[in-house]
Amino acid sequence: MTRSALTIEYALLGLLYQQPRHGYEIYQELLAEDGLSLVWRLKQSHLYALLAKLEQQNYVTATLEPQDSRPPRKILQLTPAGREAFLSWLRTPVPQGRQMRQEFLAKLYFAHRLEPTTSATLIDKQRDICADWLASLQNQADMLATERPFEWLVYQFRIGQIEAMIHWLDVCEQAPAAVGEHAA
Repeated sequence: MTRSALTIEYALLGLLYQQPRHGYEIYQELLAEDGLSLVWRLKQSHLYALLAKLEQQNYVTATLEPQDSRPPRKILQLTPAGREAFLSWLRTPVPQGRQMRQEFLAKLYFAHRLEPTTSATLIDKQRDICADWLASLQNQADMLATERPFEWLVYQFRIGQIEAMIHWLDVCEQAPAAVGEHAA
């Protein structure tokens, strides 16, 4: 999983991080109103296709569990490679502002649930990246103020978005205990 366009795959690894599960159990957790459903919507058929892909990539392994009067169900668990891929993803801030809405929120969800100490580090790293984005945008905007007013306005909008992200990261930092307790 070298690309990061569909980070739901990493989130699926995160749902298997604590314990093996079957696909429908993962799907039910994705539907939970106070969890990842706030970030992603995923059809059940797409979930199973992604789980099969993760299995093909050796991030997940499956065993069949017999059931009384029903067909056996597939129990999925992380491989060492899957565990490593998930933890690497979890601990890395997002490189672009547009990834804050889904990918960073998913990382924060798992950081609070699975690795509370990672949460503060992730927030700090993300704030540093946002500060770099902000400085770059401000430098670009400063060069445009008198020459190209519409372009300057566009940069002001983007600057406002980054400032809002930094403010939100401050809020995240102040509330990790409450969020972690709610998610557990």
